[in-house]
Amino acid sequence: MAVLNLITMKTLFVNRNGVRVCSILALCFILWTMYRMTCPDNSASGDPLDGRQEVIYQVHEEMPQKEYYQSLLAEKDEQHKAEVETLKQQINDLKAELIKQGEQYVQFGDDNRQGVELQENKAKASSNTQDHALSDFLQQQVKKIGTHQPLKDEYEVGVFNTFTSKLVYHLEGGLSHKPAEKPKSDRKDDLIEAVYAAIDMLNAEMKVNPAFSVENFVEGIYRTDKTIGSYYNLLFKTPAKSHNYQIELLRPFAPIQKLKSITTEAQKQTINMIVPLSGRLDKFINFMQRFEDICIKGDKNVYLTVVYFGSEGLTEIQSSLHTVATRNNFKQFRLLNLNGEFSRGRGLEEGAKSWQGENAILFFCDVDIAFTSDFLERCRIHSQSGKKVYYPIVFSLFNPAIVYEDSQVLPMEDDQLRIHKDTGFWRDFGYGMACQYRSDFMNIKGFDMDIKGWGMEDLHLYRKYVHSNLAVIRVPDRGIFHLYHPKHCDPELTPEQYKACIGSKALNEASHTQLGMMAFKNELQAQLKQSQSKQQKV
Repeated sequence: MAVLNLITMKTLFVNRNGVRVCSILALCFILWTMYRMTCPDNSASGDPLDGRQEVIYQVHEEMPQKEYYQSLLAEKDEQHKAEVETLKQQINDLKAELIKQGEQYVQFGDDNRQGVELQENKAKASSNTQDHALSDFLQQQVKKIGTHQPLKDEYEVGVFNTFTSKLVYHLEGGLSHKPAEKPKSDRKDDLIEAVYAAIDMLNAEMKVNPAFSVENFVEGIYRTDKTIGSYYNLLFKTPAKSHNYQIELLRPFAPIQKLKSITTEAQKQTINMIVPLSGRLDKFINFMQRFEDICIKGDKNVYLTVVYFGSEGLTEIQSSLHTVATRNNFKQFRLLNLNGEFSRGRGLEEGAKSWQGENAILFFCDVDIAFTSDFLERCRIHSQSGKKVYYPIVFSLFNPAIVYEDSQVLPMEDDQLRIHKDTGFWRDFGYGMACQYRSDFMNIKGFDMDIKGWGMEDLHLYRKYVHSNLAVIRVPDRGIFHLYHPKHCDPELTPEQYKACIGSKALNEASHTQLGMMAFKNELQAQLKQSQSKQQKV
């Protein structure tokens, strides 16, 4: 019974603070149990006399009454002494067990607490180490921005941009971009945060009556060092304009952190290349030669959808497709014929709807586009269903007759695909070439079929993606080129469309320097004749 009670008591020792209370309760319970065992309650029995009472009557008959009670008391006294000694021994044993269990629990609690404290200390040490490392790194960044190192040449000088409360004046984009414009998107947020941070810092330095607000900001200069951070030098004036306050700020870059890594199988996802077309047979034949070399013989996972408007020239287009398909046993193509006036948006829309396979990547293309196999892989990499679409910035080639004016023979077309300031420019105002999953194109409701004429349908689709939850990946891509062709602007276009067409036509011809040389060609020839005449006289 004592063992059972001991086991019962062990289960009660849950925490350190309850050991003494549980011990007292256990002792009381054991004493009460022993008493019940040795002194049973007979009040509940039907017979008020037991065997021992029968013996009493027998003894009573044989000895005097006084002696009988004395012997009975002595017997009871011996019995109680024996029981008390037994209980004392059991209590001592139980106390010893309780002490042992308590010591073990205390030891466990100490060990556990020490383990937790050790882990906490390690975590704090690691956190402190990281904090110190980050603090040291930021201090190094601050020192770098304030230290000037000798430069190799004038091209290494980091040019600042300047800004006021309304405009940013910058050199980004060179001659083809606006020299001053309103800040937008993250640049706007960046400059606003810098100005307000400077105001808070200046007011904190004023012990009485903070005096600076946005109205006191005059101008600022800033630039971003790609390895250090963004540096700002801001100028403020007091309301009385009696003092200039200049403050320098740094938004330091933190150490590079890994976001995620993705592994994909190259050339696995099917690309459905959709080309809308009307006439232009010579351009289409040239396009098919490139398609055969790169897509059929190389990539081998590109489907071609040609959407042809009208009937004139349709037979020639069919013949060209049949020739390439037969020569390569190529079956991954489709020719759609539409009636009515040519509409690039309608052609791409019908080509996308005609696709019956799995959720493929749609590449909207034109016959005057040249691309490489590397571009096709980037088309796959930067397109992700439900997450992002790829809008490459195409490198547009100038008029080869102007670029290679001094050459006796024009280079082959592949040799003209060079990225240089004298051979072309990044067509950052064009949104016609795009890679997106068909599901994303259909979910966004495709093109606006009410738009007629040149160019605007591409911009409207681009804006749809910009306003959606899909990320637009806009990148200058070195593997896709817009081949030069004379541009005709239809007078029937709307004024806005016609103006955009003329602007595109002007940019397509030649670089700024080349156009300038053409404009002053007569003066150059006159100077050349004058120089030759002087040499002849000498």
